[in-house]
Amino acid sequence: MGDGPFPEVQGGGSLILAWQIRNKRVLVVGGGEVSSFASEGEGIATNIKQVAAGRILNVLNADAKVTVVSPRSGLNPEVAYRISQNQIDYVDRKFEPSDLDGVDMVLTAVDDPVASTQIWKLCKERKIAANIADVPPECDFYFGSVHRDGPLQIMVSTNGKGPRLANQVRRSIAEKLPENIGEAIMKVGRLRQMLRKVAPGPEEGPKRMAW
Repeated sequence: MGDGPFPEVQGGGSLILAWQIRNKRVLVVGGGEVSSFASEGEGIATNIKQVAAGRILNVLNADAKVTVVSPRSGLNPEVAYRISQNQIDYVDRKFEPSDLDGVDMVLTAVDDPVASTQIWKLCKERKIAANIADVPPECDFYFGSVHRDGPLQIMVSTNGKGPRLANQVRRSIAEKLPENIGEAIMKVGRLRQMLRKVAPGPEEGPKRMAW
């Protein structure tokens, strides 16, 4: 605690946001069939093919439009399944710079540091947010360890310093949550929608809050 009247600045953290990417275009380079590394979202020494699949699922859960660019030989089973179910678009070849046209976010899962760095530099030139798997300095954002229950999402991040500990903290928090908390939040959301119909005006905000 500082002696000042306001909170003390604590540098070195990340800005944790609920990033709304509904209908945004997400490009995934690589189908995940490569080596292993430590990931905060998926656990320690997790196979990167599972990480690729997990991150694709994360952005699909956020209603993004996903395109995977990878030779078919590089697809892992889960990614191949999502392609077969038309859940994601697929381009059967290696990455080309033109793949970045109109893209809002890039995720890479390839076992080629040189190629990954080239993609990162292209993303920087175009001001596209990117996450380069297994290269923290080449990431605009990280995937933390997430607990999900309907609309409730809780993310724990150690900023890459303790992936396994992040998972342990997340599980500890989840165990202490009330049962059916996600369903309860859904009901609260429906109630708020009803109140906005009854008192729709901005000036009626205090009234809605009181209710």
